[in-house]
Amino acid sequence: MSASPANLLDALRTAVAFEPLGAPAGNLTFGKGQLDGRPLRVAIVENRIASGSIGKAEVAKLVPLLSIVAREKTPLVVWLDSAGARVSEGLEALGAFRRLFREALAARVAGAPMAMVLGRNCFGGASMLAHLAPRRLFSPNTQLAMSGPAILASAAGADALDEMFRAIAQATIGAAAREKASEANRAWAPGMDVAAWLREALAPSPGSFDAFHERHQSLRARLEKGLTTRQPEAMRRKELEKLFPEGYQALECDGVVTGEAKREGATVPLLGLVGTTPVGAERAWRFAQAAWRLAIQSPARLEVLLDCETHAPRLEDEKAVLTEYIVDMGVALAALAARGTHVELTILDRAGGGVYVALAAAATRVAVVFGADIQVLPGAAVASILGANRDAVGDPAEYRAAGVADVELKLGLPP
Repeated sequence: MSASPANLLDALRTAVAFEPLGAPAGNLTFGKGQLDGRPLRVAIVENRIASGSIGKAEVAKLVPLLSIVAREKTPLVVWLDSAGARVSEGLEALGAFRRLFREALAARVAGAPMAMVLGRNCFGGASMLAHLAPRRLFSPNTQLAMSGPAILASAAGADALDEMFRAIAQATIGAAAREKASEANRAWAPGMDVAAWLREALAPSPGSFDAFHERHQSLRARLEKGLTTRQPEAMRRKELEKLFPEGYQALECDGVVTGEAKREGATVPLLGLVGTTPVGAERAWRFAQAAWRLAIQSPARLEVLLDCETHAPRLEDEKAVLTEYIVDMGVALAALAARGTHVELTILDRAGGGVYVALAAAATRVAVVFGADIQVLPGAAVASILGANRDAVGDPAEYRAAGVADVELKLGLPP
């Protein structure tokens, strides 16, 4: 038997005695199985169309499944061979991923055992889903990253087909590198007992955010350059003047905003990401650190601000496993919401991709300032995938229909 994703999928199907239920939905087939007589739910996302991407059809099936899993505490096994969100569906795919991330995290913290088994591709939103499970089993030639090889190559000024770049990318985002990065990752080899791995991965555990907080603490050690030593500076923006007419104080340090504002006479904490520089691992960690600290205080309300369109497509950040840092932001905000904090997100100018998903998933309301732009991915990334640029900025009706924003704020404009 060769060490191929197809053979790993066959081994998984055999190990759980997989039985499909109903017709496939796009790249998704779901069904049931068992392990040592214990019933399992199984979801298989294969690379059948559009690089195994996950869109509306798949999410429409996965969200109810995750709700059942959360309620029943039934073990869930997921096979992922996916490039992430279906970019061709645009904002609808982004809104779908917002719901999917929220429901998958809810199932995990509810105490449902969850294991992820990975095929050839695990990029973008798919990699975020994979890191909501406590354990991951990689095919020997799995590549996992927030950005696919073509986007990483473009950002590095290289050709994705260049042999030297491919070797560097494989050494950075391949299964062997990911196995070294975390004890929660394991690379499969022919002859390995998949059932034994599943028994360990699906071991019952109490539902809580504790394991995620422990992971947050460990992620700091992976930051080779450490944390920024730059001192925070006072930040003023015209949108904030109008958004918080009762007053606000905000500090900005390398794109992370902290502070407080007055709302109806009450003091509300502020937390945000701003700037034209894409979000890398260090910046995401500092945002998450601030959110985890707020979770201890459990404020009644939190105002989250976003003006940053994407994550960093850099091999340097991927070496640290950027996905874990992006997920960390979303989990920390969800921990706040679980403790009763009313989380609201305001998009000041630009937002999109996994950074948007992480910050929007826990929000009870997403507001978009008039003229702000939400994208599934930045234009250059969309062009590299679809071969065409996005035509125009979306409008509020489109945002609401897609589930990416709930209300438009016309600050200083007549109603």
